[in-house]
Order: sequence, then C-alpha cells, then structure tokens
Amino acid sequence: MESRFNYAENPVGAKAAKHLVSASKVVMDSSVPEATKELMSLRISQINGCAPCVEIHTKELEHAGEPSLRINLVPVWREAPVYTDAERAALALAEEGTRVADTAEGVSDETWAAAAEHYDADQLAALVALIAVMNAFNRMNIITAQPAPTSYRPGQW
Repeated sequence: MESRFNYAENPVGAKAAKHLVSASKVVMDSSVPEATKELMSLRISQINGCAPCVEIHTKELEHAGEPSLRINLVPVWREAPVYTDAERAALALAEEGTRVADTAEGVSDETWAAAAEHYDADQLAALVALIAVMNAFNRMNIITAQPAPTSYRPGQW
C-alpha cells in the first residue's frame, strides 16, 4: 500500500504529529504499567484498523517480553484468563473510549468505576490521554493510508 500523503514532510502535518508525540510523552512517563499502555495501544489500533500502529505495538510488546499468548489474545481479552483485573479495566476503558459513537453514554459509569478501582487520578488522566492520542495517531495514519512500517524496531519512535 502506498500512502496518500506524507504528513512528516509537510510543515503543518509535521507540527501536528510533533504535538501528538509530546502529548504521548506525558502518557509514557506516567506510572501506568508499560504493558498496560502497550496492550491498550494495540487494542485501540486493532479496533480502528490501523496497520502501522498494530505492528508497532505488537513489536513493542514482544520486545518487552510479553508472552505471545497475551499479545494474540488482546482482541478477545474478556474471555482470556491471561490479563489482570487492572488490565481488563484499562482495556474496557480503551474500547469504550474508542467506540464513543456506538452508545449514547460513550464510556459507561460501570467501566469508569472499574478503572477508578485500579488507577489513581494521575493514572486515569494518563489512560484517557492515551486513548485520545492513540485514536488521533490511528486516524492520521488511516486517512493518509500509511503502510505498516515493516522495518520498525522497538523504541524507534
């Protein structure tokens, strides 16, 4: 697949991407466990169908030593016994936060309460920011038809 547009080579596109990267740094520097952030990023990207981001977050999880079973079962996390209750709460928040248009309430009170049981206020803020930033990255990649970067190395970006 060839991209429609290289936003990295466009001054406006590059500036927008730079601000998203800055926002994601706040999330990456948070105390939310790395595995949780990557699992959420992978799930959001799967829902949105963003091949570049699915590849990147799969490789990041592999590099961090996550077992392939945990990576492969992300799409069916509700049925898979390999995730902690905290990870399940984060994945539910990621799914509902990505699919806000699918229900009248967006993110349910039940999902928010489950996340609040496992994460403090700063971590909740980071989770919400991660959901927003990943959805923005996914949309930029999908709209401009970015191909999966098969040469991506963990930690590259």
